[in-house]
Amino acid sequence: MTRWRLTIEYDGGPFMGWQRQDHGPSVQQALEESIAKMTGEEVRLHCAGRTDAGVHALAMTAHVDLDRHVTAYRLREGINALVRPYPVSVLETVEADTGFHARFSCVGRRYLYRILNRRAPPALDKGKVWHIGKPLDLDKMVEGAAHLVGHHDFTTFRSVHCQSDSPVKTLDSLAVERVGEEIHIRAAARSFLHHQVRSMTGCLALVGLGRWSPDDVKYAREAKDRAALGLNAPPEGLYFVEAVYP
Repeated sequence: MTRWRLTIEYDGGPFMGWQRQDHGPSVQQALEESIAKMTGEEVRLHCAGRTDAGVHALAMTAHVDLDRHVTAYRLREGINALVRPYPVSVLETVEADTGFHARFSCVGRRYLYRILNRRAPPALDKGKVWHIGKPLDLDKMVEGAAHLVGHHDFTTFRSVHCQSDSPVKTLDSLAVERVGEEIHIRAAARSFLHHQVRSMTGCLALVGLGRWSPDDVKYAREAKDRAALGLNAPPEGLYFVEAVYP
């Protein structure tokens, strides 16, 4: 048996999320069925982070165990040929130690949220960004983001469906910057709560629009109450950027 580590890029638009669902297509199912067609083996993929419906990935890490002998090149090429027409691409396949686990070996996860901040709606990037037509105050958003960095109870920014044992997380960084016509929000932590990045982004957008003050982000965090959340950003602007391993 060989354990393979895969790096995967995908457009989350057509999917119900990473994880297999009974009510629609998933990234996991598309890849597992492609591998099964190629190898004749029923397999299960394990990933570094389960993304929601509509959320994208630039470099998701996953692993799979295979009995059949295959080269890294042929595994990557075979999966990419068979997963069509789904918008999924395996960027890299490498042999991993049997002790490696895509989820449990991961020591850090990074996300990017893209906000298109211009009056005109997106044409080429429709479904890939959150469009906000009114100007956003970047400096105020940076000030608000500072209230979220560190070790906190993030209950306010946690989905009611979150399965994490604790709402307490350590947010290593939350950077807000303007890149051309976009506002990019980059979040890094060992792990995140369900909807945490989208919820933090939604509140920062309210700050940028002048509907909240930067201190309102702090008050929302300290409330430890989902009812105190101002706005949950839509999924299409969110990207899983990378998983970090020792």
